[in-house]
Amino acid sequence: MKRVLDIFLKKFIQTGTLTVIYSDGTQGRYQGSKPGDEVGLRLHTTAAEKALALKPALAFGEEYMNGTATPEGCSLERLMHVLMYNLENSNLLSEEINSRMRYVGRLLKPLNSLKRSRKNVAHHYDLNGDLYRLFLDKDLQYSCAYFERDDMSLDEAQEAKKRHIAAKLRFDRPGLEVLDIGCGWGGMALTLAKDYGAKVLGITLSVEQLRVARERAKEAGLDGQVRFELLDYRTLHRTFDRIVSVGMFEHVGVAHYEAFFNNIRRCLKPDGVALIHSIGRMDGPGTTNPWIAKYIFPGGYSPALSEALAAVEQTGLWVDDCEILRLHYAKTLAHWRQRFEAKRDRVRAMYDDRFVRMFELYLTASELAFRVQGHMNFQLQLTRSIDALPLTRDYMYEEEHNKAP
Repeated sequence: MKRVLDIFLKKFIQTGTLTVIYSDGTQGRYQGSKPGDEVGLRLHTTAAEKALALKPALAFGEEYMNGTATPEGCSLERLMHVLMYNLENSNLLSEEINSRMRYVGRLLKPLNSLKRSRKNVAHHYDLNGDLYRLFLDKDLQYSCAYFERDDMSLDEAQEAKKRHIAAKLRFDRPGLEVLDIGCGWGGMALTLAKDYGAKVLGITLSVEQLRVARERAKEAGLDGQVRFELLDYRTLHRTFDRIVSVGMFEHVGVAHYEAFFNNIRRCLKPDGVALIHSIGRMDGPGTTNPWIAKYIFPGGYSPALSEALAAVEQTGLWVDDCEILRLHYAKTLAHWRQRFEAKRDRVRAMYDDRFVRMFELYLTASELAFRVQGHMNFQLQLTRSIDALPLTRDYMYEEEHNKAP
């Protein structure tokens, strides 16, 4: 299998240079025709070589987690940058066929039923709550921040994200009823209640997030204004003035997009406003990396904007505004990665070395997906009525400016 892997890497590396030290001590140097970074990879076992030759997209992550594939003379970030850049720009026929097969396969996978959705969410979000406190901002925002200035801290950028979204929701009067779909640990819901006078129902499928969100509401004295429930969005049958969903649409599943937006329409009052914030991709429909799907976000998929808009078009909703956030999540993930690395010993004490390597690979690969592989975020502002919002976007800027510190 070493020979097979050698042939593959000679074709795969087109930019930069990768030196591989095989388990028998021999080296392979793979230099692309285009200049780039020089990085190294050590493979410690023949089993790792075989796995990489047969299923590289899944095996690299697994072998790194196991400690049988490690960076050599470089950081994980530098190694992943070279590998992911070449993957994005590869013209290998085998990779194209593999990608197309995965694209078809995602349509054949089991649907995200209520039971499966709860199980998928628990896999990632019901981990030890102290883990996320180690690397997230003080408000526990586990989604893309908004960097109004390049020198913003993570806490400042997450506060700016909430202001940006709230301005698009247009809180033109107190007491508006808000539905927060996928409310996380409650930060957005609590902010809308405290700073905008809203009455919020936050729903989640994570037992751990629900517990923390309820505790935070009680501590803030907002438990009479904000309510958190363990609910699936498909089970709600009441209407709201505003609906917000941040970082949840990635877990809906392609087959459920139209149903999701139909539920948004059904739960939105005639003059209501909804804001959907999601990871997306700029290059059309694709697939979820098999390692990410297995170990990080089972059932997850970052949609192309064309897929989301096609579903919206079937529901009668207006897309009043669409904004693309390009490198904001890359900057967010860079903050998370650096904070995580600074607390590696504490994470290891919670779990083990394998978990630490898994999580650092997840954060690194995710950051690079936004830097070199066309990932981005989009925000869709939706209404049922053509005249639910002012004719121009000036109200957004005015509100955002008025709430700025």
